[in-house]
Amino acid sequence: MVTIQDVARAAGVSPMTVSNVMNERGRVGPTTRAKVLDTIDALGYRVNVAARNLRQGRTETIGLAVPELDRAYSAQLAARIVRAGMRQGLRVVVEETGPRKENELDAIALSRVRLYDGLILSAVDIEPADLEQMSASGPVVLLGEQVSATRVDHVGVPNLEGARAMMQHLGATGRRRIAILGAGVGFRKNPDAYALEAGALRVRGAREALQSAGSDLDPDLVIEVSEWSTRAGWEATTEFLRRGQSLDAIFALTDSLAFGGLRALADAGLSVPHDVAVAGFDDVDEARFSIPSLTTVAPDHRQIAETAVRFMVERMRLGDDAGPPRDVMSDFHLAVRESTSAGPPAGAAGAR
Repeated sequence: MVTIQDVARAAGVSPMTVSNVMNERGRVGPTTRAKVLDTIDALGYRVNVAARNLRQGRTETIGLAVPELDRAYSAQLAARIVRAGMRQGLRVVVEETGPRKENELDAIALSRVRLYDGLILSAVDIEPADLEQMSASGPVVLLGEQVSATRVDHVGVPNLEGARAMMQHLGATGRRRIAILGAGVGFRKNPDAYALEAGALRVRGAREALQSAGSDLDPDLVIEVSEWSTRAGWEATTEFLRRGQSLDAIFALTDSLAFGGLRALADAGLSVPHDVAVAGFDDVDEARFSIPSLTTVAPDHRQIAETAVRFMVERMRLGDDAGPPRDVMSDFHLAVRESTSAGPPAGAAGAR
């Protein structure tokens, strides 16, 4: 590997002169500058940017930790943050956490030994106490719901408000038997066990909408899953329909679950939205192209990515001078599409 000392010897100048030429500083005559540049080209010397940045105490690289890279929402979130980072002159290294608490904590620990200048963490299992106990040796921006009493910046998704609005939309189309697809296993027996999860907030928002309309959440219409995947949505909905429960709508807590629900309804010979309306949450890119296209809660994804990166840059540059921890919630709207567009069915559907 060619070093700056090699260039200096070949050009007959000092290493400091070579450094001055590369960094365009100091008084270097045009003849000497040209000789150094020609020598750099001839030897194929390349600046070790990583080593230089580490000496300067920065890497211009941030980490992004997401739960699962094979989920549409996480993958598309990562892509948006990578692009937002590039616009700020930052590289973004993406890693998968599982989602497991120990992996989320490991991601923070790695960023704090200066592998990254900071970390954006899409948290699932980590708790406020975990963040409180960690040394503040590098900036962390949190995406997710574990925000109470934390010392880090947070950008959240309107889980409660979005779910409430979607249930109100379904009610306005005349749907009354609305199944909730995506609560964690055990939710019906102990809802409080999921109080900090995005899913629990979405269920709570759905329940508040029902209560404001004079009803309540029917436990028999809560469809539990072990994970938020399309396969899990298909399997859970298929089993639900086999039990013969009547329904006229499904509100899936993620779009991935909704896609599985659409497949299960088609397998059962039910028409969407004529027999059963289906709605999701996240507005992943694929939602516009499913058949039928999927009605979904659409958080402002660009706002989330840009805000998270902006908070990170401000902390990297200003540290505590950037002010106290900030807690913001993204905007959202309902993307109403074909899966809920028809009027209410003549009667609640069941398995056929």
